[in-house]
Amino acid sequence: MEKALASASLPFKLLLSCPSGLSPPQVSVAFDVAYDRIPHQDIQLENSISEIWDKKVQDNKSLYNGTKFRYGGHNLICGDGSNQDSHVCLHLGLTDYRTFMGTNLNPQWEKFLVPSEDDSIRCQHTSSPLGNGAIVETSDRKIIVLQRSTNVGEFPGHYVFPGGHPEPQEIGITSHQYGKDLTGSELINKKVSQEMFDSIIREVVEEIGVPASTLYNTVFIGISCRELNVRPTAFFSIKCSLESKEIQKLYVSAQDGYESTQLYAVSLSELENMTSKMPGCHQGGFALYKLMVDSLKNT
Repeated sequence: MEKALASASLPFKLLLSCPSGLSPPQVSVAFDVAYDRIPHQDIQLENSISEIWDKKVQDNKSLYNGTKFRYGGHNLICGDGSNQDSHVCLHLGLTDYRTFMGTNLNPQWEKFLVPSEDDSIRCQHTSSPLGNGAIVETSDRKIIVLQRSTNVGEFPGHYVFPGGHPEPQEIGITSHQYGKDLTGSELINKKVSQEMFDSIIREVVEEIGVPASTLYNTVFIGISCRELNVRPTAFFSIKCSLESKEIQKLYVSAQDGYESTQLYAVSLSELENMTSKMPGCHQGGFALYKLMVDSLKNT
């Protein structure tokens, strides 16, 4: 496992790379108020959050301010070099859609950033909800890519991997209700780390229409951050026991099929040619997947 460096010319930064792939017992979570967003000292900038949200709600009455997990950094433990001993602890706080719209998606989003090499300090004033994405490999060794619908909020018409967000409400979290109650906090941390894996399976099922029973070998491969709007996304590699042509048939009746207009099943080299039309965080997801593929070649 390693932290990878960002290049000035890339639209993403790899915050964490786990090329050997980590299974659920190797990924833990520290869910704590310490990883919540810190308000910015510029009152005008801070006030712009509610101004942007009020305007958005006025234009679209169906907007819902849901809670999200906020990415606040991570700790790496590499053990003795064997994959079984590798472990990552994700530092997560709470944020919401309103704050995301008003910080990360604010036209003045760069003003929220703090000059620092440490990403958790650099982004301490942004909402930075942790998204997720999956590189799904079919039984005939194709990779699933979706083309986003033209009526979605971010990056309409772009290619993406299936994904979305882990959801606090799925495990009954609305606040940091346990505070210093260590037993309660420990239980919550376990629930949140399980939600990291459960949520990506849920997103894949909802977006491409495959049964959850066909998905296996789900491993965490790292975190990519889109440089535009500093958007962090956790990526996973997942195997599917179905062939690509079977998935194409199931996609037609996918629950969240409206979010995309087309499903592609492509080879690694074909995927490489599509990445320039992906959002930066998903380009980073592909880079993480390639690091995993290269790592497997060398073993």
